[in-house]
Amino acid sequence: MDLKAKAQTVFNKFIRTRDADKGCISCGGPVDHAGHYRSQGHYGNLRFNEMNVNGQCLRCNNFLSGNLINYRQGLVKRYGEEKVLMLESIRGVKKWSKIELEQIIKFYKI
Repeated sequence: MDLKAKAQTVFNKFIRTRDADKGCISCGGPVDHAGHYRSQGHYGNLRFNEMNVNGQCLRCNNFLSGNLINYRQGLVKRYGEEKVLMLESIRGVKKWSKIELEQIIKFYKI
């Protein structure tokens, strides 16, 4: 497993654990996944952003492509409109360095 994949695995486990009792951000169902509001492909700089990644159920994350309208509503309930607008204003991709990925693994390892 490469370093970015390992960092993603550790981070996702942290998110699922953090949100287990909160339910799916989109529908309130059981948390099976760590779903990204802003996609990793277009917003790589948000890949490991705790507000951008929240617990989601299998149905919302996989079969409803994130269920983004309800995801946003869940974000607003959880964090407030102002913070969601700030998250939505962040743009860009990022090439994660080896040192950054190692720090993420160390910080989020449960």
